[in-house]
Amino acid sequence: MSRNIGLAHIIRHDDGTSSGVWGIYTLQSAFQPIFAFKEGKLSVVAFEGLIRPFCDGETQPPMSFFSTCPAADRLHIEALTRTLHLLNAGACLPEEASIFINFDPSVFSDRAIADMALRDMRLVLHEAGIDPRRIVCEVTEQKSASQETLYSFVEALRASGFRIAVDDYGADDSDINRIKELRPDIVKFDAHWITQLMESGAGFALLTAMVTSFEQQGIRTVFEGIEEGWQLELAEKSGASMVQGFVLARPELAPTSFRAFGKDVQAQATDSTAKAPASPAVTPSGRPAARVFGRKVAP
Repeated sequence: MSRNIGLAHIIRHDDGTSSGVWGIYTLQSAFQPIFAFKEGKLSVVAFEGLIRPFCDGETQPPMSFFSTCPAADRLHIEALTRTLHLLNAGACLPEEASIFINFDPSVFSDRAIADMALRDMRLVLHEAGIDPRRIVCEVTEQKSASQETLYSFVEALRASGFRIAVDDYGADDSDINRIKELRPDIVKFDAHWITQLMESGAGFALLTAMVTSFEQQGIRTVFEGIEEGWQLELAEKSGASMVQGFVLARPELAPTSFRAFGKDVQAQATDSTAKAPASPAVTPSGRPAARVFGRKVAP
């Protein structure tokens, strides 16, 4: 196991969780729930792993951390963050929930790197006791170092039982091409773009049509960045499969309360148009703003 790049920088803790060390930074996993609409109700079906860097005990913005890392180190940091999330997911998330893990296409420059990443993931999943079918490999929007390598790597992931998601979809030509080439199981819509479309009747109609088109192709959809009650209501009306955002639950550092949280929410299945599920992790949405579709207007 010492040959695994990620495990070489992992520190194990007595509570079963892990943290990472990279230079002057300590890295921790945070997880944010993803909810599905089921017969007018919401239930937790997945969690996204998010990195949280600390320096001298102080939280640092993730982008500040990544901006200090030389390009030559990005491959190793990718492996470390992925390993960290998988180990912590096995320690503190509901066993039935899916786990979204980010992949940066820019680091996959040749087949040997892709093969190593796949081998390392299998080793970590075995150690964490996680079934590969729970993993959703989320391909971010960065430009690939080698499109051919990326496509073959995605096919290898799929053949190993992993599901594929495309992140930050915004209907640009590059996004549409990513869908055609990667043939994902899930598409995550860009939060800013969703909000813009929700602010007019024509935009909302376009958003609904795209969701319907993806569903007809067997592709499930996730709306990210849902922060207000009116957005949640429109997301459900559009037919989106899943939603993620502060109006429902904020990310929590591992160890989280989400193992019990997932069971409670799935058991209670709170009405999605009435209020967010009750949990210490949930942020109340407050009074919904008056709106014409999503556009805020004076009350």
